[in-house]
Amino acid sequence: MKRIEVYDTTLRDGSQAEDVNFSVEDKLRITEKLDELGIHYIEGGWPGANPKDAEYFRKARKLDLSNAAVVAFGSTHRARTRVEKDGNVKAILNAGTGVATIFGKTWDFHVTDALRISLEENLELIHNTVRYLKERLDKVFFDAEHFYDGYRDNPDYALRCLIAAQDSGADCIVLCDTNGGTLPAEVGKITSAVKKALKSPLGIHAHNDSECGVANSVMAVEAGARHVQGTINGLGERCGNANLCSIIPDLQLKLGYRCVTDEQLRRLRDVSRFVNEIANLRHFRRQPYVGDSAFAHKGGIHVSAIAKKPRTYEHIVPELVGNSRRVLISDLAGKSNVLRKAEEFGLHIQKDSPQLMEILATIKELENQGFQFEAAEGSFELLMRKTLGLHRRFFDLIGFRVIVEKRKEGEEPLSEATIMVRVGGHVEHTAATGNGPVNALDNALRKALEKFYPQLKSIRLIDYKVRVLAAGRGTSAKVRVLIESGDDDLRWGTVGVSENIIEASWQALVDSIEYRLLKEEESAGGG
Repeated sequence: MKRIEVYDTTLRDGSQAEDVNFSVEDKLRITEKLDELGIHYIEGGWPGANPKDAEYFRKARKLDLSNAAVVAFGSTHRARTRVEKDGNVKAILNAGTGVATIFGKTWDFHVTDALRISLEENLELIHNTVRYLKERLDKVFFDAEHFYDGYRDNPDYALRCLIAAQDSGADCIVLCDTNGGTLPAEVGKITSAVKKALKSPLGIHAHNDSECGVANSVMAVEAGARHVQGTINGLGERCGNANLCSIIPDLQLKLGYRCVTDEQLRRLRDVSRFVNEIANLRHFRRQPYVGDSAFAHKGGIHVSAIAKKPRTYEHIVPELVGNSRRVLISDLAGKSNVLRKAEEFGLHIQKDSPQLMEILATIKELENQGFQFEAAEGSFELLMRKTLGLHRRFFDLIGFRVIVEKRKEGEEPLSEATIMVRVGGHVEHTAATGNGPVNALDNALRKALEKFYPQLKSIRLIDYKVRVLAAGRGTSAKVRVLIESGDDDLRWGTVGVSENIIEASWQALVDSIEYRLLKEEESAGGG
């Protein structure tokens, strides 16, 4: 079975999508999820471009990754600057990754009109940069920017650029359809020609501006590429990048290539939804393979047929990619997902148990209300434990009040929260301020509980996201609050939903604290 190297650029190219902005903590969490999926290379960003990416690379060194290598990205050195003096090249080496991807111009039009240097000077930039980095790193990939456009206009020069990278020691030459306008037949033809002309392994980096990003990637592999770059859910600049959530199963399930293990492939849907939640984007229901509707059946003829033979209206077994069949007029969906999550959490549920059906019914009802648990596994585990009778309350709310006061135009509002909770037979009544109402409520809750649970002092609220669920209702719409919390040992997500943003935040905050206390109890042997 032929092996494909899967290279993810969600954290760099994907983050350039409109309305997407990942924090450093977001990027670290996504890195861990991509590693679990079995991705071979994770492009973390451009270390010389901004402080955020530089911080990411510093923190990524501490991650305990099992499958993936983190990659630093950058360009060839600047003209009229020696490669060893170039700030971008220095930043790549300082990232400490061991693997780098360098992009360079291969379209003569870009060389003369964008860089405004001679064609020979551009070849020197490619040669110098790849050679210099290859002498200092384990692997160097060369992204041939605008290659297909360049080959179309001037094939001899485009190939000379690739040969310059190859002769300098590049481990893989990645052909880029940067403008996303090349069609599959042409990608196949050009990739085949390059395969005959080069000795180096080939890769493909496709954009989706003509809705062919996935097709072009598959076509390039069929023509000889063994390294595929893309993003989760096709996130990326303009119309996006080639979608790894389609490319991986296309190659593995349809064409027999080996991208990830079968077990890792079953994580695909979870990773797709996780990235969307972290990006604060709505899930695309009709996304192939991983969308909610990918294996949903509504028409009577379809439902009747799949009850006998699922192959009649399903091109693959949904569970292979972590999805499940949904019959829209019944409640038959989701058992396998719940059972798999229960196993991950160390919980034991029988396939035919009433608790399983109760969990499914609860999930269905909560999802109707707007809850989503993909990036809130802390809340989901608590839900399962409550249903199984394995949860205990660490505290009870008696009441809280949140005040936001603005005393003068031009001054920042003041936020104060007062809270009363019961822990065992003790009642604690306290207040705290914050830089906003949710922060004040969080501070007051911790203040009330820390004398009983001093371990809460180490918890940090890492991220806080709000999504309006029914935009047409304006300020009266329901909102979903997703909170990411962490300490020195763990990071976890929790969720709350309400028409009142404070109430939704409260739900997520309570779950966050209860989840950490539960894990503390388990580690001490009490669970």
